[in-house]
Amino acid sequence: MAVSSAPGKVYLFGEHAVVYGEPAVPCAIEVRARVGVEKRADSKLRIHAEDLSLDGFTVEYGGTADGPPDVDVQESLLDAAMGYVDSAIEQVRDVTGEDQVGFDVTIESDIPLGAGLGSSAAVAVAAIDAGTRELGTTLETDELAERAYQTEYEVQGGQASRADTFCSATGGAVRVEGDDCRSLDAPDLPIVVGFDGGAGDTGKLVAGVRSLREEYEFAADTVESIGDIVRNGEQALAADDIEEIGRLMDFNHGLLSALGVSSRSLDSMVWAARNAGAHGAKLTGAGGGGCIVALDPTDETETALSYTPGCEDTFRAELAETGVERLE
Repeated sequence: MAVSSAPGKVYLFGEHAVVYGEPAVPCAIEVRARVGVEKRADSKLRIHAEDLSLDGFTVEYGGTADGPPDVDVQESLLDAAMGYVDSAIEQVRDVTGEDQVGFDVTIESDIPLGAGLGSSAAVAVAAIDAGTRELGTTLETDELAERAYQTEYEVQGGQASRADTFCSATGGAVRVEGDDCRSLDAPDLPIVVGFDGGAGDTGKLVAGVRSLREEYEFAADTVESIGDIVRNGEQALAADDIEEIGRLMDFNHGLLSALGVSSRSLDSMVWAARNAGAHGAKLTGAGGGGCIVALDPTDETETALSYTPGCEDTFRAELAETGVERLE
């Protein structure tokens, strides 16, 4: 069996706008998905999922032609455990030329689903890396990131960006603008994450921004303004100016809220962090529920979030200097 892990991520700036060619800056954090892949003697795919925010499950099936398995779990978990793994395994088969090979796939994850921390990207990266290595092929990081992007692109109906998968594959802070992906130097950021226990519907939220952008010119201008924030944020990162990074994060959250992708719980956590003295705070990911990211070197933001109604968990997150890790 080959086992790989890949980190989740938070967005400092640029989610949603990155879909329209604007730059974005996510950074990998040390919460990880681990995927083990073992070749089978037949062509079936068996998925065993653990710790994906809900009770785990095991399902075995012969492929999409059999239809979805009849298991009593939420649709989002089923999509995560099957849709992304199905597509990732197709990438493995394409890379290796072994079209009929089957696998036992085990997923263990510390990353809550749909919460803006890049769970699907981490699973895709780790699954492709472990699957190809199980068949004797080791991919370079750039190809691994591209294959994982193709996985998300297929599952998300063409609405994915390269940001999440590139960040998960390479680790650290990265800049993504269209097809241009590169690593960035970043200071030691005092990252605090707040989680409301929920999950946003990424497809619906992305579609909502698209509709606004098509209907109102000022909504399109808002998306472009997020791109301007990212470009200023790059300068602040290069200067190790954490206070300026925080101010720009505040601006970014305000524009995302104007585009309709925040929520009452996310806004409550953002304001709790700011009132506690955080340098800045914003939602991270698609929005609609899930996580916020704040910058605070003290314990004040964690304490404030722990007493904020609607916040189910809060934790400090270290920057993940490495992306995919090969464990076995």
